Amino acid sequence: MILLDTNALIWLREGHPRGRGLERSGVRLHCSPASLLELQFLVEAGRLRGHGTATVRDLADDERWTLDDPPSDAWFRRALALGWTRDPFDRLIVAHARLRGWRLATGDTHLLEHLGGAACVEL
Repeated sequence: MILLDTNALIWLREGHPRGRGLERSGVRLHCSPASLLELQFLVEAGRLRGHGTATVRDLADDERWTLDDPPSDAWFRRALALGWTRDPFDRLIVAHARLRGWRLATGDTHLLEHLGGAACVEL
């Protein structure tokens, strides 16, 4: 199982070449509620535009992945230990992946450096 980071969601949604390998992999893909919140922040800040009338919430219903909803207490406790990043969304997404024991699909070099190859799918 693979958890998609926020960029992976964007790349898959946009048909970007960095996401194509994931689509062909046949591995079950999941997204985090933290990624949806981060995307909403990006839209509100004018840093991301959607497709036509599509909303961030529409991403949760995309058939290519499943929105996972981990128990918040366990999830946030995992995030407390991730002091190597000051990005709250990275903390939550990494904690989500660790809580579930899933690999994280990311192109973020900071995450790749700290998590290592066994915990990630590099995009």
